Amino acid sequence: MPQHKIQSILFAFITFAASHAHAIDFGDLINKELGKLDKSAPQKSEPAATSNTTGTAKPTTSLANFSNNDQVDSLKQALVQGAETAVANLSKENGYLGNNKVRIPLPENLQKADGLLRKFGMGKYADDLTTSINRAAETAAPEAKDLLVGAVNKMTVEDAKGILTGGSDAATQYFRKNTETALAGKFKPIVATSMQKVKLAEAYDQFAEKGGKFGLIDKRDIKMDDYITRKAMDGLFLMIAEQEKAIRANPLEATGNLAKKIFSAIKF
Repeated sequence: MPQHKIQSILFAFITFAASHAHAIDFGDLINKELGKLDKSAPQKSEPAATSNTTGTAKPTTSLANFSNNDQVDSLKQALVQGAETAVANLSKENGYLGNNKVRIPLPENLQKADGLLRKFGMGKYADDLTTSINRAAETAAPEAKDLLVGAVNKMTVEDAKGILTGGSDAATQYFRKNTETALAGKFKPIVATSMQKVKLAEAYDQFAEKGGKFGLIDKRDIKMDDYITRKAMDGLFLMIAEQEKAIRANPLEATGNLAKKIFSAIKF
């Protein structure tokens, strides 16, 4: 309210009160008159909500903005990308051996012998055996590609939605569930063949012979092809999980514009 109007009201009431002080409640009258002026004065309206044009607010996007086909197709693109990258990285020389995250160690029941052999200057046997184990895994890894891509192609709409809205490793768990048994069947014979090519059996025999002198190794308790197969698959799924997390964290790493948009919509 303008200051001059307030002053006028106060002056009028003070003058009026001089002759009618006994019958007037100054505060009540002043409040009533001020209220009348407030009601008659033009009211300032609250600013209407406007659309954000600065780009600072994150657009509200969800899977509902995309068709089922778009969701499935974009997810397939991303999963094939992640699977192929994981397989390619593990298949190259030192893909397992040179990566501490997936490097396959000696079986647990051989590690005691490893430590003792090193004390006697025989660490070369353990090193050769470890190298041969990882070379066998690297040789088997390429077999995973077709199985992983096949699992992607068989994916249903329900599978896709479950992965898109699932945890950070939902796709990896899907792969494991749908390919693990078949992968073991593919990996094991290749590992067995590779064991011969990289002279794993020879390396193991030398290791076992030395360790056997200390009563630490029972060859009947060791199935190297099963062990290598299991560890090779564990490493594969670990690398796939890393690819999945990378795409979820940074959708721009996904292949294809549609995949980028959809993973951006569900980024968490």
